[in-house]
Amino acid sequence: MPKMKSHTGMGKRVKVTGKGKIVAQQAGLRHHMELKPSSRTRRLTGTVELAKADVKRIKKLLGR
Repeated sequence: MPKMKSHTGMGKRVKVTGKGKIVAQQAGLRHHMELKPSSRTRRLTGTVELAKADVKRIKKLLGR
């Protein structure tokens, strides 16, 4: 049986912390910036822990 390859695109988008949590950049900060208030863009900066519903699928893609 061949080895399972990890999904390279997902590997570039998410990071696994030391405790095994999945963190990623928050969505909504790429387009139409002039329409969004500064308070909203500041809130969207930085990484956040992903939803529990997505973790199982993402870990499978990463081969974990």
